[in-house]
Amino acid sequence: MAAKLGIGVLSWAHGHVNAYCNRIRDFDDARLVACWDDDVERGRKSAESFGMSFSPHLEDVLANPEVDCVIIASETNKHADLCVAAAEAGKAVLLQKPMALTLLDCDRIIAAVEKAGIWFSLAFQMRLDPANLHMKRLVEDGAVGRVGIVRRRHCIGVLFNDAFVNGPTRWHVSREANRGMWMDDATHPCDWLYWMFGRPASVIAEIDNVLTNVAPDDAGFAIFRYPDRMMAEIHNASVTLAGENTTEIYGDRGVIIQNHGDGPSCAVKPPHPIAVKLYQSDRTALGWQDQGVAVAANQGERIAGVARLFIDALKAGSPMVSARDGRVSVEMVLAAYESAETGRRAAL
Repeated sequence: MAAKLGIGVLSWAHGHVNAYCNRIRDFDDARLVACWDDDVERGRKSAESFGMSFSPHLEDVLANPEVDCVIIASETNKHADLCVAAAEAGKAVLLQKPMALTLLDCDRIIAAVEKAGIWFSLAFQMRLDPANLHMKRLVEDGAVGRVGIVRRRHCIGVLFNDAFVNGPTRWHVSREANRGMWMDDATHPCDWLYWMFGRPASVIAEIDNVLTNVAPDDAGFAIFRYPDRMMAEIHNASVTLAGENTTEIYGDRGVIIQNHGDGPSCAVKPPHPIAVKLYQSDRTALGWQDQGVAVAANQGERIAGVARLFIDALKAGSPMVSARDGRVSVEMVLAAYESAETGRRAAL
């Protein structure tokens, strides 16, 4: 692999790719080379902004020998076709979440990636966030004992934003392109839950429109059960204006609380000064122990932070989130939809 990695972009539909490219263009070990978009105007404009070549023909980017890896940031329903094409061309892939809208498409991606033997990763910034990494270490080190209850809130407020609903990002509210907002955004906390505690066994959920009617759904709760009886609640909504507490982890010897782990909780200033705090039953005199983790300046910093870690992982040949891991979060989200639609608990 070249010392200075050549990066291509397949579609600018998902805005996170702009945050990545804003960082990558200043790196010494990577450069932005070429891009494709089925929206020619959007593609040309983005290419000009980042100093990349643009082609309306996908094969031009995939055949470019200067492109080592492509970032796929298309509408979700196009992920599988683009991933398969990139894998067959021998290009490494960083894929925007969620992996796909169906398990069949997830399996197509997995098969193509494994057949080609390419580097592949999902762009889940929650696995890379210092607060989440610290909480994972605390749990694995037994700081709170056996965990019995987990609550994770990951929300946004975009459905109150007319520019999001009716502007260039309106594909997010399309059932065909994205299924629903819970599909699009609950993938984040579902992946976090799987990364932290493993695969759940079943789920019972409610997903619906509660404050708007501009998307197939705007809010949902899902309670996942684990074989060891642990309960984990995922709260995801696209109609949340402000927040603070984002994670609660309750064990038989202690409790972990996280603040400011999503967009609404980072947006209201000034923030609560403690990002992660720990209470332990054998250290009651200490009360809440501030873990010294910095509060993120904003959610955009978390998103943009994927760029450096992505390039490092690509150079090391180690994916941040594998294709098989990416399938699990899709399975969790789809099971939650099944439960919400049938009114019954769904098995994974």
